[in-house]
Amino acid sequence: MMIHTFKNQGRYFCADTNSGAVHEFDALACALLENLNPSLAGECPASVTEKLTAQSFSSADISETYAELCALEQSGQLFAPDECGVLANSLRPAPLKSMCLNVAHDCNLRCAYCFASQGDFGAGRELMPLSVAEAAVDFLVAHSGKRRNLELDFFGGEPLMNWQVVVDTVTYARSIERAAGKEFRFTITTNGLLLDDNKIDFINREMANVVLSLDGRKAVHDCMRPTPNGRGSYDLVVPQYQKLVATRGGKEYYVRGTFTRKNLDFAEDVLHMAELGFHKLSMEPAVLEDTLPFALREDDLPAILAEYDRLTALLAKRRDIKFFHFMLDLRQGPCVLKRLRGCSCGNEYCAVTPSGELYPCHQFVGLKDWRMGSVLTGAWDAQKQAELVSAHLYNKPECRECWAKFYCGGGCNAANVLYQGTLFKPTPLSCALERKRVECAIALAAE
Repeated sequence: MMIHTFKNQGRYFCADTNSGAVHEFDALACALLENLNPSLAGECPASVTEKLTAQSFSSADISETYAELCALEQSGQLFAPDECGVLANSLRPAPLKSMCLNVAHDCNLRCAYCFASQGDFGAGRELMPLSVAEAAVDFLVAHSGKRRNLELDFFGGEPLMNWQVVVDTVTYARSIERAAGKEFRFTITTNGLLLDDNKIDFINREMANVVLSLDGRKAVHDCMRPTPNGRGSYDLVVPQYQKLVATRGGKEYYVRGTFTRKNLDFAEDVLHMAELGFHKLSMEPAVLEDTLPFALREDDLPAILAEYDRLTALLAKRRDIKFFHFMLDLRQGPCVLKRLRGCSCGNEYCAVTPSGELYPCHQFVGLKDWRMGSVLTGAWDAQKQAELVSAHLYNKPECRECWAKFYCGGGCNAANVLYQGTLFKPTPLSCALERKRVECAIALAAE
């Protein structure tokens, strides 16, 4: 039984972890819950009443509020029992439904925070041949079971550096989907340098979603995302992004930024991107080795948490902005599988390198211990898949005791391996940021 009370934007909230109920309370209700054991029965304990009357709450109000909290508990909306834990050990490997094609282990930018070693994943620059891309599509179809809807993400490095393979792979997938009984949905992530009218037309016609990399204000973007000769890329990509979004016709897109300790005022970057005409936005934290000068650190937390609060207040006045990290479905929430495991890497999702090697996801690429097979041979490591299936909340001690666990699903498995050395231990800084984002999302929903 688990609850979490907090204050945001001047309002008081309580999230009941196991039922998924979210309540807006007053200060007294939250003060009561903060002073009670995870169970309510009978009258309010005299010690709690005495403590709260000393804080200027009246005995009558305390008694009445306590009775209302008891009624919520009896209805299953407070201190609800955990009904998900018993399902965790019944998780089994599932057919693939999505695949990330790293069509280019090369990039025409040199982003300082790049997890892919500026595009080549530390293994040398390489482009995916069409034969490997077609084999990857065949592998996805063969391992998708009865799933009809499949997703292919074109990624890198920079996928536009291997543009013809992107086009030909889409053509190939379309040519086989009817006979295979499948429907493909395509996504592409790009830094925008090679966008032109023909590519924009193709992307807007064929890609169900597109992710455009932009870090916000010109000075911020150019500092972190320079070209190989050290020049900034902001002026080169923004006009092309504006053209692409203006002709997108209502299809999904995200403009995705990254904030570092050099722009802890990242709310300004979110607003700047909205001023450019981009209203579907993401701003990812640079959680990296803390020896890097721009990587976020534990001592940055107070500033980051305060900035998330400021962003929440700003977005409450800007209903035109769809901010990825503040999107929560409070009426229904994620399905049980998502609650237990979060990411589906190495299970329903995998990544393919230019040479055809399979990894659990694009962030595992290059970690040779996590190579799972090859689309060229058809090999697939069922033992590693089973290990990833076991990386659910109830096998992660820190996650098991976290109030936000069902919103998060256990964090990024790749980050856990990279920075904690195991699937089963989340990164503390990422956890603190996730909990804050959930609080802000709840407060924004209330607004």
